[in-house]
Amino acid sequence: MAAHATFWEASEVAARTLGVALQPLEVRGPEDFEAAFAAATRGNAQALVAFDDPLILAHRPWIVALAASSRLPAMYGFREFPDEGGLMSYGASFVDLLRRAATFVDKILKGAKPADLPIEQPTKFELVINRKTANALGLTVPPTLLAQADEVIE
Repeated sequence: MAAHATFWEASEVAARTLGVALQPLEVRGPEDFEAAFAAATRGNAQALVAFDDPLILAHRPWIVALAASSRLPAMYGFREFPDEGGLMSYGASFVDLLRRAATFVDKILKGAKPADLPIEQPTKFELVINRKTANALGLTVPPTLLAQADEVIE
């Protein structure tokens, strides 16, 4: 997926700046999940960042369970992951995106040409932290981060 290449390049830049080593874990289907987590464990991974992807989202209970059994703190782009027991997510608010989509539908139904409507980027992002998962992993989430979160799951 082209977006993954862009995310990976940005991640590499950030990792170099922070002095962090990255280990890519490529999955093409659900049959690759367990091997990817085993490779992360063998590589002494300290955390996981799951790129936004329909495959990952569709199998979120399994991904969350594998992260938990591997004892990997994991960051996701979809807020559904902390709801399933994942550690945290940061990403565009789907509620806000749907609200914005409704305004576009309204304009089109009132006669606007879709080609004339502006392209918009997300403007509202949500940070969700699952404190229960943090505790299970033996992590202390800094109070400043908890204060910035849009939702903290206890």
